[in-house]
Amino acid sequence: MKAMALTGLRQMAMIEVPFPAIQKPNEVLLRLTAVGVCGSDIHYYTEGRIGSQVVRYPYRVGHECAAVVEAVGASVHHLKPGDPVAVDPAMWCGQCDQCQIGRYHTCRNLRFLGCPGQAEGCLTEAIVMPAASCFKTPPTLSPELAALVEPLAIGVYAVSLAAPLKGRRIAILGAGPIGLSVLLAAREQGAARIYVTDPLLPRRTAAQQAGADWTGSPHETDIVASIAQREPLLLDAVFECCGQQEALDQGVRLLKPGSTLFIVGIPDTDRVTFDIDTLRRRELTIRNVRRQNEKTADTIAKVAEGRLHPEFMITHRFSFAETPKAFDLVAAYADGVIKAMILMDVR
Repeated sequence: MKAMALTGLRQMAMIEVPFPAIQKPNEVLLRLTAVGVCGSDIHYYTEGRIGSQVVRYPYRVGHECAAVVEAVGASVHHLKPGDPVAVDPAMWCGQCDQCQIGRYHTCRNLRFLGCPGQAEGCLTEAIVMPAASCFKTPPTLSPELAALVEPLAIGVYAVSLAAPLKGRRIAILGAGPIGLSVLLAAREQGAARIYVTDPLLPRRTAAQQAGADWTGSPHETDIVASIAQREPLLLDAVFECCGQQEALDQGVRLLKPGSTLFIVGIPDTDRVTFDIDTLRRRELTIRNVRRQNEKTADTIAKVAEGRLHPEFMITHRFSFAETPKAFDLVAAYADGVIKAMILMDVR
């Protein structure tokens, strides 16, 4: 079958790989229908690594995906061939200490689609996944919306860690797909005021249309002063969603005493710094957000029931053969792109 693989920095090629087969009774064979391009995919494309996770070429990335069930293992009873599914790209062992306490996203033996050293990604015609990672979607969810569930679930999870948000005042620093997912989830949970920043006008416009009360560019506005003028007591929570040191600094300065900075973005650097004096004096908490533990089904339900409307995030669509164009577009933040979606050639 065909697969799109990274072959070098900013290089991709269509290659032939063996068609996968079910090896265990709890596995499901999937035919891919849609794949979203994620910022972490772009890290691997442009830099060849994220921290200690280094690409060995050729390698295929991709983890945001929707599919149709092609076949199921002997112990799989909740899915059947022909079922459309959204895929949680995490594959946990279910046996370690982390899994035993419900922290499947920090499983000691975790494997993740498109993560070097763990599993090849989903930029291919078919994959095999554990049935526990496959969630049947209703007919109202198109393949591209089902693929969007994965990043959207990160926002739902991040907001759940900050709950309750009803009546609270927050900031989201970075309005890419993850920041916008946090925005949708926070609005759905009743946040009273939501401040959103991003240097790109199309993303600020999208945030306004999705329910942000105020938006600003860190390149044009003193973000801290502008928000503090409107919120003299400062904010109850800040979600850093762009991986930038400047945003981390802003987040700390925007928080009222006793509140929390949620780090959702992935920094380009191996180390970041914090103003320890402000952290200590305000007794602030720094909390990292790791993917979307057990929020896939909840997110599917929220979209299907009309509580979340993420359709606006999909700004560009490409065929499987056009995947390199999609990656170049996202890497350059070109043409107002928010989410580029690869629509697979389903037979």
